[in-house]
Amino acid sequence: MLKLQKAASLEAKRSAFPHQLEAFAALKDLPYAAIFHEQGLGKTKIGLDLALSWLSRDLADSVLIITKKSLIENWRAEIGTHSHLRPRILGQDRNANFYAFNSPARIYLAHYEVLVSERKRLELFLKTRRVAALLDEAHKIKNPDAEISQSLHMLSPGFVRRVIMTGTPVANRPYDLWSQIKFLDQGESLGDEFAAFKRSLDLTNDLGKDQARAEAFASELEAVFEKIRSFSVRETKKTAGLRLPDKTIQNVECDLEPRQAEIYAQFRDELAAIVVRQGRPVLDDAEEILKRLLRLVQVASNPAMVDQSYKGMPGKMRTLDSLVAEAVDAGEKIIVWTSFTKNAELVCRHLDEFGSVLVHGGVEMSKREEALTAFKTDPQTRVLVATPGAAKEGLTLTVANHAVFYDRSFSLDDYLQAQDRIHRISQDKVCFVTNLIAVDTVDGWVDALLSAKHLAAQLSQGDISRAEYDRQANYAFADMVRDVLRLDSLEDE
Repeated sequence: MLKLQKAASLEAKRSAFPHQLEAFAALKDLPYAAIFHEQGLGKTKIGLDLALSWLSRDLADSVLIITKKSLIENWRAEIGTHSHLRPRILGQDRNANFYAFNSPARIYLAHYEVLVSERKRLELFLKTRRVAALLDEAHKIKNPDAEISQSLHMLSPGFVRRVIMTGTPVANRPYDLWSQIKFLDQGESLGDEFAAFKRSLDLTNDLGKDQARAEAFASELEAVFEKIRSFSVRETKKTAGLRLPDKTIQNVECDLEPRQAEIYAQFRDELAAIVVRQGRPVLDDAEEILKRLLRLVQVASNPAMVDQSYKGMPGKMRTLDSLVAEAVDAGEKIIVWTSFTKNAELVCRHLDEFGSVLVHGGVEMSKREEALTAFKTDPQTRVLVATPGAAKEGLTLTVANHAVFYDRSFSLDDYLQAQDRIHRISQDKVCFVTNLIAVDTVDGWVDALLSAKHLAAQLSQGDISRAEYDRQANYAFADMVRDVLRLDSLEDE
């Protein structure tokens, strides 16, 4: 067996906050564990302290940290900040990986896709060395049918320690937990059958009309965290006792511009006609209907995304101008979130006078880093326009204390992760989160759906009591779609 070098100090460079010390103490002796602390509470520090503990106590020879591709450099920096170790990177270069696997590295750093391309060599690697695994942003494997998830489920028994970390374990629906927990315990706590788990925890349209079904759903939600409590830690900013500045969330209504209203009505009526012809689908589960509803979100945001002839000023843009000007006049910075790449580009150009910079999935990684660095360090760069998919995770953007959601998708994860880029440790200003809602459009339904998803997530994560859930529960999003599409008037014709 390869003799590993142990010269580097395994002491942590920095001390931990009390809530981080408590989590470390609770998990350090467990064979597997979940760190579900809310975004901004320093899960990275807890994970690295666990890794150093495993190595120093000779429980593992090496630790494999798995994260998203866009967060590799962020993790490399964090490892240098909190430890004396240097990670060995596993990427898509198989020759480089060969030498990495045969090196005496104590910490390896890889992105999720490597688990697929290098699965066979990883299986061999786990037979020759005691390897612990640390999964960052573990909701990446929420879909048990995805190739990455299946690879990790197969590799799981070969790791001597397993830890998953995510601030949004219920990334979108309560059943998102199943695959993540399966990686830890091979189905012991939440069962072997995903289909059965999903059926009992699906936020469906019939909950508002079936009281018995709604009560059963709430009971299942309540039971989830109890099943995993023995190996999970969960803190919110409130329960962790951090003295963070307040965060204010508000919805601001905006009227559609006249031409925009015409285009919106056209798309709405086309979708309504399709729904009526096809009968009554389960709207928030039917993929094709969701795609069309997302088209309505685009038109309510900026018709130029779907109609090249549109040259008007979208209704939300005037409101955005006021919000940005107000923040800049106060000497503060602001992030504008949009779910659409094309819209991000349009908004960024519109806000050019404020030194706006752009981050989305189509921007080269090096250019993204340049944009983020400018936003963090350049006093003249006051606005960051970004898509959640490219910047919602692993980033601390507390140089800003304003976040405006120009539009939102149906993803709870996108929404929660993105807004908490500004509200986290190191923030010293009051934070303002603003959702722009186009009046009498699909935006109202999106808001109701995200609220229902968030409440379900809170109960299943143990953040709120059953009594609090029952007090707030509202399944009106199901009926709202009829109003959004004006189906009743169409059916009466």
